[in-house]
Amino acid sequence: MGIPDQRGRTVVVTGASSGLGQVVARELQKAGAHVIAAVRTPAKAAEFEAIPIDLDDLESVRAFAERLHADGRSIDVLVNNAGLGSHTRQLSAQGFERTFAVNFLGHFALTGLLLDLMRTDGRARIVHVGSNLYRRLKTGLPLDDLAAQRGYSKGRAYVASKLANLVFGTELDRRLQAAGSPVRSLTAHPGLAITPMNSDLPGRGARALMTVAQAAIGRPAPRAAIALLYAAVSPDARPGVFLGPHLRKSDDRVYADALVPPADDPVLAERLWTVAEAATGVRFALTPAGGTRPVTTTGV
Repeated sequence: MGIPDQRGRTVVVTGASSGLGQVVARELQKAGAHVIAAVRTPAKAAEFEAIPIDLDDLESVRAFAERLHADGRSIDVLVNNAGLGSHTRQLSAQGFERTFAVNFLGHFALTGLLLDLMRTDGRARIVHVGSNLYRRLKTGLPLDDLAAQRGYSKGRAYVASKLANLVFGTELDRRLQAAGSPVRSLTAHPGLAITPMNSDLPGRGARALMTVAQAAIGRPAPRAAIALLYAAVSPDARPGVFLGPHLRKSDDRVYADALVPPADDPVLAERLWTVAEAATGVRFALTPAGGTRPVTTTGV
């Protein structure tokens, strides 16, 4: 895709030290954007302005946001890209199941804490990265078991976190529009990306299955990142749909697919929002007529 001129714009990309995040950050930097790489290890993202953040520690998320506020930054695009899938049940610094904490709760908190830094010129966007596998999640979201005490599956935990991103991104846009904010919130997915995370699977059977799937429909990171870049900067990208490729691996077009259950459930969206606010201590303070104002937070 052709990326519009990004000179004078500032973009924050989580997980920009490798994989899809690195591709997105590089392409936007090539187009003239100033990229802030929100990463655990700044040395691995030295080609950008790298600021440390650990998304599974909400205090680290707060410190990152406080630094951007102290520096007087304005943000044009926030790409909530970072993700992981743990082989075994692990807990975040605050005691939440780590995959859900990093992929969703950390991004929920980060978005709320940075919302008042988003520009109000009508071009600012927040991009949430989901997965088309959400359609297969029949058990819903583990909102009453955020520590995964009643059982853990790497695949289920990962897909649940990506479904949460999709529900959150869609609900956030609804609330932004209701508040009269010019900031837009979009959701996108890369298809089956050929990245280290998707190749790092436990068991020979799982690795063999992934090898077959990647050969059939997998996309290298530069092509898998197209939908994320489209969501971030294309004037044609719109919220309320799921932006991404279809299965045919030779087709790099970005499709706008309608949301299907459970991603389009307003009751689930309300409950997810309430649970996330309680878990993170971050409140999205949206004013009915004036867009956004700084969020108010409580301790975590």
